[in-house]
Amino acid sequence: MGCVPRERPKDDSAPQAAEVEIEDSDDGEELSPPVPTTKPKPAPVAASPSTAAPAAQAVTAETDPLLAAPFTDDFERAELGAAWRVTNNAWTISEGQLCGENARNHPVWLARRLSTNAVIEFEATSTSAEGDIKAEFWGDGSSSASGQSYTDATSYLTIFGGWKNSFHVLARLDEHAADRREIKLSAGAADFIAKTVVPHQTYRFQVERRDGRNLRWLVYDMEISTYRDPEPLAGPGHEHFGFNNWQVKICFDNLRVTPLGD
Repeated sequence: MGCVPRERPKDDSAPQAAEVEIEDSDDGEELSPPVPTTKPKPAPVAASPSTAAPAAQAVTAETDPLLAAPFTDDFERAELGAAWRVTNNAWTISEGQLCGENARNHPVWLARRLSTNAVIEFEATSTSAEGDIKAEFWGDGSSSASGQSYTDATSYLTIFGGWKNSFHVLARLDEHAADRREIKLSAGAADFIAKTVVPHQTYRFQVERRDGRNLRWLVYDMEISTYRDPEPLAGPGHEHFGFNNWQVKICFDNLRVTPLGD
């Protein structure tokens, strides 16, 4: 199952995606994402990776410098390297991509600190019809789930096609939180924003915070959701970006982090 082994009970009367209006295109035709211009690649990962957690690594200003200029990573190498911190061994470099499978909410963190405002861009591909593409923003750079349900995150979370491709979710600290922003998905939806994730299709993500408070999530430059936070996650304990994964094979590529300062 995607994200966690059980779905949060839903109130069918509750409004969906409070921050997003889903509209059909003006001409009545189905909206389609642009064709990615980057190289198409298969997304293999190592079979049945060990999920044993590596030794804990301290997060300090010395080990994780503050980004003062854009950081990019195309993962065109054999080893992940010192710029990343894994919280289990489910992560590997394969075919020029960073791939995770069965990580079970144990992310891989960028060992660089974010300013309060930044733009994070990357590409991601799910190899499964379950979708379930997950990332973390302004977290602590070292934590992972202590149990099966990820209710103890330190970050904002985006989950694209979560819960077996049933929802897009933008959440704060707890992916099951009652105030999470969510969009109900349908394979036959006319609007791209409400359509289920297509396996083996590469999606271009952008998450940004420009005013120290409001988190904005876009895919192919189309806004998925916004989280307006009266108590923004920022400062020590909330300065890192990470890729995450529950169970299905997900691969990430072409990361760019642009600091915008405080």
